[in-house]
Amino acid sequence: MSDREFSGADDLSLPKATVQKITTEILQSSPGVAFAKDARDLLIDCCVEFIKLISSEANEIAENEAKKTIATEHIDKALRELGFPEYVQEVLASAGEHKEALKVGISLLEVLPMRDADSLQGHEKRKNKGNPGGLTDEELAAQQAELFARATEKYNQGTAA
Repeated sequence: MSDREFSGADDLSLPKATVQKITTEILQSSPGVAFAKDARDLLIDCCVEFIKLISSEANEIAENEAKKTIATEHIDKALRELGFPEYVQEVLASAGEHKEALKVGISLLEVLPMRDADSLQGHEKRKNKGNPGGLTDEELAAQQAELFARATEKYNQGTAA
């Protein structure tokens, strides 16, 4: 691993609500099965350790290549070197989706598939928060184009005077 060690590990964690939501979604296919809070906390600790392991290895790989930024290929290499090649395809797919989402300016949450109707309803509420009229994307784009045209016209009238 790298010469740099993590300090203050007690302050590293994942949001409990997010982990609880993920485990609840997974357990929906198993009615009557619950996930205990102490099991959730243990899962969070395991996830944090896994992230530290992968990031430390990726950091070492980047340093060996004289790179100052850990890139996707460093994560790919770290996963393979640590014996987790089965995760590489999913990680690269997620990285690609994230990259595409950034190009078009949308949140990664809008790219990822929703697993159930409740998640979709909450997603739609967040998505439409700035769109109280419930207009389609095309209608919003048309309104935006019209507003830009008016602004351009006003600007041109002001400069012509």
